[in-house]
Amino acid sequence: MVDRPGLIPPEIAEQYGVSIHTVTKTWAQHPEWPSSRGRRGRYKEYAADEVSEFVQKHVQRQAAELEPERLYTAQQLEDAGIGIKAGTIRADLTRQRWPEPDNTEHGVNRWKGRTATAAMTKRRGYRRKDG
Repeated sequence: MVDRPGLIPPEIAEQYGVSIHTVTKTWAQHPEWPSSRGRRGRYKEYAADEVSEFVQKHVQRQAAELEPERLYTAQQLEDAGIGIKAGTIRADLTRQRWPEPDNTEHGVNRWKGRTATAAMTKRRGYRRKDG
């Protein structure tokens, strides 16, 4: 059996759509980052399956399950465990990085669960429940 080659930081960065700095200075500093299995050129080499496990466990965040038609305030979204703070939602809304509210009755911004879920799956590091 031929052993699959490992991944070096530039390849990891490309595969996961992050900078090499994120790989070497953030992920690789984590206590659960896999041990290197040698070197390739100037970089440490890591087992691809171990890197994948690390990313799934520590980097990718599961989008919270929200009721599709229910209206949520920013604070309710935070409390539901979507992974970002209510203040971030409000700031991103002003920067046009979060969708406009589905309802603004009584001056309160509220989003349907499906709107918030769609917004979260577009953010880096989130994935849908089915995959």
